[in-house]
Amino acid sequence: MRVLYHHLLDPGSRVVRLLLAEKGLAAELQHEEPWKRRDAFLRLNPAAEVPVLVDEDGTVVPGAAIIAEYLDERRPQPGFIGFNAVSRVEVRRLTAWFMQKFAREVADLQIEEKVVKRLAGLGFPDAATIRVANANIHYHLDYIGYLLEDRKWLAGDILSLADLAAAGQLSCVDYLGSVPWEEHPGARDWYARMKSRPSMRAVLADRLPGLRPPDYYDDPDF
Repeated sequence: MRVLYHHLLDPGSRVVRLLLAEKGLAAELQHEEPWKRRDAFLRLNPAAEVPVLVDEDGTVVPGAAIIAEYLDERRPQPGFIGFNAVSRVEVRRLTAWFMQKFAREVADLQIEEKVVKRLAGLGFPDAATIRVANANIHYHLDYIGYLLEDRKWLAGDILSLADLAAAGQLSCVDYLGSVPWEEHPGARDWYARMKSRPSMRAVLADRLPGLRPPDYYDDPDF
């Protein structure tokens, strides 16, 4: 049985869980708090970062982007990284946009201040940092709306890793009640479709002890 070391509110972990579900691949979930730097976990990934996938043959694959490429090679169908060289460029570009740029400008700031600091005993949230994240998110939601003006999904007419990357990131921020959906109907409509997919159900069912999401959080109709 493959094992996924993850954290409930780690966006990259959620992206991998979505991809596994979309591909119909089962995995045992091992919840990890990477800041605790357990020796057993460090032996799997010296960077002390989740997610880490241990495949059925013992292959250790660290990092959401690497895991996604690995899974698409090991189980090509259904594919989520494009069907030719040109389409793969756009999928990878947008995947990087959400996994790197959105994470750096929005999700990582929110999660660090509102979740990690509390769980790791690192003090109180920094209000200025949260304000920056709240301002930045509008740009990204506008961009999602722009992409969907002439596309069915973010990278084209087929669901791709770009959609899973965006949904994984946004689901964590939405858990914290920090996505202004009402101001961005295009992004909201796309996310409602994502929330309706079976692959999202287990992810949206997660609850972090002591921290509950908004009531609308797992409702596809908001």
